[in-house]
Amino acid sequence: MNDDLRPRRSVLYMPAANDRALEKAKTIPADAIIFDLEDAVAPDAKPDARVAAVAAVRSGEYGSRELTIRCNGLDTAWGAADVAAAGAAGPSAVVIPKVDSVDMVNDVAALLDEAGAPSTTTIWPMIETPAAIFDVRGIAGHPRVAVLIMGTNDLAKELRSPIVPGRHPLVPHLATSLLAAREAGKVIIDGVYNDVTDADGFLAECVQGMEMGFDGKTLIHPSQVEPCNETWAPSADEIEYAGRVIDAFDEGVAAGKGVVTVDGRMIENLHVDNARRVLAVAAAIDALG
Repeated sequence: MNDDLRPRRSVLYMPAANDRALEKAKTIPADAIIFDLEDAVAPDAKPDARVAAVAAVRSGEYGSRELTIRCNGLDTAWGAADVAAAGAAGPSAVVIPKVDSVDMVNDVAALLDEAGAPSTTTIWPMIETPAAIFDVRGIAGHPRVAVLIMGTNDLAKELRSPIVPGRHPLVPHLATSLLAAREAGKVIIDGVYNDVTDADGFLAECVQGMEMGFDGKTLIHPSQVEPCNETWAPSADEIEYAGRVIDAFDEGVAAGKGVVTVDGRMIENLHVDNARRVLAVAAAIDALG
């Protein structure tokens, strides 16, 4: 599957130190799982969590879900060992917190190579500091980087800004990161929503992220998966309209027409490209089973 089309609507953090959570993740319909060794794991539990995350990746028991491991930062006592162990296990990606520069991505890539990680194991840097925002074009352009993840909680902390409905303090930095991802042809995932009891607020933030152009959202609770998947999936009406756009355009070209309209709207190549992407995304979601 084209990596750009691989569904990453719902990317769920699961604490690798929690055996029940690892078992539960096998049944949750998230597109991707991040086995977390960082924030969700106490210091004395980190070595065992690393072993559990590696075993989960190697188990073959998670179906079509994309499996990644979030390592501790390279500036911690566990980071380098996390990357080495994860690389040897060969997950889809290692998720790296607080990536401030291209140099840090290079360091992670070198550790993966030393561990014998397959070339298919990519790096998902977390963009969550002012330094990362200033170097986000370089980070996104690194050949080992496949996905950017917004770390909105830490970014808000660094900026000394509150997390408020609509996220207006963060919007400029979200947009900058989106531009960098699109320039580099990479996927970008929105940050988490903290209040798992606020379904309406969560859905509003999903819609905001989708409308901005994010490819999906990181999640902290299984209850957030289904509304997230629905938000980032083409609706039946969108799929039907996309099919009509393509059919009308093809018929117009065959008839030598210079202008084609659908529902009173003029259709150009860019609209056809958008329609084809809608159908391709829908097909990729269906292929997950």
